Amino acid sequence: MSQAVETNLSAAASGAENARNFLRQYALHIALVVLIILSALISPSFLSGGNVSNMLLQAAPLGIVVIGQAFVILVRGLDLSVASVMATAAVAATSFNGQDTDALLIFVVAIGIGLITGLVNGLLVAKRNVSPFLATLATMIVLQGMRSAWTQGAPSGNVPPFYRILGSDSIYGVPYNLVITGVLAVFFSVLLAKTTFGRKVYITGGNPVTARLLGINADWITITCYVISGGLAALAGLILSGFVGIVDNWVGRGFEIDSIVAAVMGGVALSGGRGTIAGGLVGAAILVVVFNSVLQIGMPIQMQIIIKGLVIVIAAAFYVRRAA
Repeated sequence: MSQAVETNLSAAASGAENARNFLRQYALHIALVVLIILSALISPSFLSGGNVSNMLLQAAPLGIVVIGQAFVILVRGLDLSVASVMATAAVAATSFNGQDTDALLIFVVAIGIGLITGLVNGLLVAKRNVSPFLATLATMIVLQGMRSAWTQGAPSGNVPPFYRILGSDSIYGVPYNLVITGVLAVFFSVLLAKTTFGRKVYITGGNPVTARLLGINADWITITCYVISGGLAALAGLILSGFVGIVDNWVGRGFEIDSIVAAVMGGVALSGGRGTIAGGLVGAAILVVVFNSVLQIGMPIQMQIIIKGLVIVIAAAFYVRRAA
């Protein structure tokens, strides 16, 4: 009899442990579903075709930036320059004649800006031991000054139709920019999970000293992660410029904070060496749903800022709990 009781208790304990593991692993996904349901109940127009399409269009640029930000955070860094890279890429997109004949040249120039910015960030952090905060803040400010000098404070020109299509059109109801985000997410997820480079990223972020003892060039890994972040931020800027249609010097403002919050909320550890691209994208989806819900309710801009701050506080608390 006692043996049967012990067996039942053991099974119950095992079931409870499995339930806790399930909740721990999929808590963010469950939170996203709950948020969507609550938003639909509060505002019936939330799940309308137009609003869903608008959310997907808005989520794609943020998702692209989150992918790059996740790489940087995995190696114990952060990238505050992503929004400035986005704006600079968007300004570059309007600095030509606005025709598709310049689409390739615009792409090369914009992505080049992002890659060079990432390289500078990576060199400052890895080779000069500058803190990621100060290094990326410095490049952010430099890019802001360069944009203002180039545009005299007021960008002019048109985004080529090709980028308008990428940023705002869809195929079979699926936005082109979301397709691009999905392809990038799959590619970089495989890069992290299935390649030697990905393993080196996790080892470098987890313990740089151990990485060096294993013969891993931790500096090169760190620099590469910043280059990836810069390149993806520039691509996101091009896509966002096609979505908004009108470019100013502050396209992408706030993406530096939103991308960090989304990645951390999605389980990418600020201490490095732990997290996935998929988790970061779920975090980005939660942010988009929350911000869209606030707009659907019709809250004033002041309340929207307060809600955004609260989301950041909750994300920080969620990170601390996961890290404990």
